[in-house]
Amino acid sequence: MKKRFLSIIAVFVLLFAFTGSSFADGLKVAIITSPNDVHDGGFNEDNYNGVVSFVNHHPEASFTTIQEKTGDPASCVKVVEDIVADYDAIVCVGFQFSGIPEVAEDNPDVKFLLVDTWPANSNGEEVEVENINAMKYKEEEGGFLAGIAAALTTKTNKVAVVNGIAFPTNVNYQYGFMSGVNYANKNYGTKAEIVELASYSGTDVTGKNVGGNYIGSFIDQANGKIVGQALIREGCDVIFVAAGGAGMGVFTAAKESENVFIIGCDADQFNDGINGDKNIILTSSLKVMSMNNERVLNDVLAGNFKGGNYLLGADTNSIGYVKTSGRNQLTEDAIAKIDAALDLMKAGKILPASSSSGTKPDNFIGLE
Repeated sequence: MKKRFLSIIAVFVLLFAFTGSSFADGLKVAIITSPNDVHDGGFNEDNYNGVVSFVNHHPEASFTTIQEKTGDPASCVKVVEDIVADYDAIVCVGFQFSGIPEVAEDNPDVKFLLVDTWPANSNGEEVEVENINAMKYKEEEGGFLAGIAAALTTKTNKVAVVNGIAFPTNVNYQYGFMSGVNYANKNYGTKAEIVELASYSGTDVTGKNVGGNYIGSFIDQANGKIVGQALIREGCDVIFVAAGGAGMGVFTAAKESENVFIIGCDADQFNDGINGDKNIILTSSLKVMSMNNERVLNDVLAGNFKGGNYLLGADTNSIGYVKTSGRNQLTEDAIAKIDAALDLMKAGKILPASSSSGTKPDNFIGLE
């Protein structure tokens, strides 16, 4: 009787081990982007690279890429609804996907990675959801590094930042860049002027004019080129571009000019800077989404996934810049000075201005 009882237990253990593994056939992952696809050379591609790396390390896993082309938040949520039953984990890339909490709550066994925004309920209020790992990044820190690089490199003493639309993430890049220029001017003896064209100033989500140079789109390369040309005519020879696909228009303007550098954004954009036997990319500000996406997918696979809203920055190596030999054109002195400021930022001694901090690019913590 005892042997029979133990055998029954063993059968149940084996059944549980088999049926309890949600990923016996490999983790099925989807990555959804909008409005650009995963090969945009920047934001979306870095997220995509994290998924690719995960699958490369786990050949039993599989992934699908999906592009929602309109950028409309309701359409983005609808795409998630349409595919949720087919995947174990879904990577939703961009603020357009903030409205997914209801879909997530209706599908508790599916794990969601939400990049660049917090989940929001139907009233637009920030919420935390058990099966959503939402990751936002301190764009102002990446912009800060770009600003220092620009100030240390410019020959005309005129630099600029070009953004897509004045959403909080883009305003963070703008304010961070301006903070970095001001920091370099005060601490490193540079004399860089930040050029802002009134005709391209941005209006944020509260209706406030935030200045800067905004294309008004993340996909309009033609207007991006116009904004780039206008800044180059003003004498700018280093331009930080945080504008998604529309930023490629600024790249084109730089390639058609002489002695103009571009600072890339989100990912290493050195390949996008090739211009004959030259390259227009000075360096690239990095938002290391690929590393964090792979980390969270590993947690899903291991059963260690944790939902919540996480703000990631330089202190977790989630923000940085490209200084790899052959992938940048910074001087050794510039790299040393940027690294010194980066170390202070990691230690919390420099807090660049952002859209929500209440500080401004001329009075942030660390400029005193």
